[in-house]
Amino acid sequence: QVQLQESGPGLVKPSQTLSLTCTVSGGSITTNPYYWTWIRQSPGKGLEWMGAVTYSGTTYYNPSLKSRTSISRDTSKNQFSLQLSSVTPEDAAVYYCARDAPGEGWSSLDYWGQGTQVTVSS
Repeated sequence: QVQLQESGPGLVKPSQTLSLTCTVSGGSITTNPYYWTWIRQSPGKGLEWMGAVTYSGTTYYNPSLKSRTSISRDTSKNQFSLQLSSVTPEDAAVYYCARDAPGEGWSSLDYWGQGTQVTVSS
């Protein structure tokens, strides 16, 4: 049973960097063919795929966020992380990490963390 859990601050100040970590248990983040993904959800924008790191360490990003998004991994800890710089109130959302298995659309995200609310406020 794969489990994912997000951790990080729930409050970030405008212009600062949002940093979240996803801890994975029950499976290795280096296992082919899975991707490890960050998604966020807000009332105004709905679900938004932010990016992913593959089992081999390759990263992919949503073009609309690429300039200020960085996804990394620590295989020794079985964790992957998200950094989103220069945040604004538009970045307030529930942030999820998830495993991406082969398939189409949201259904390919077969395991999700519980999500963590991030507020952007000074």
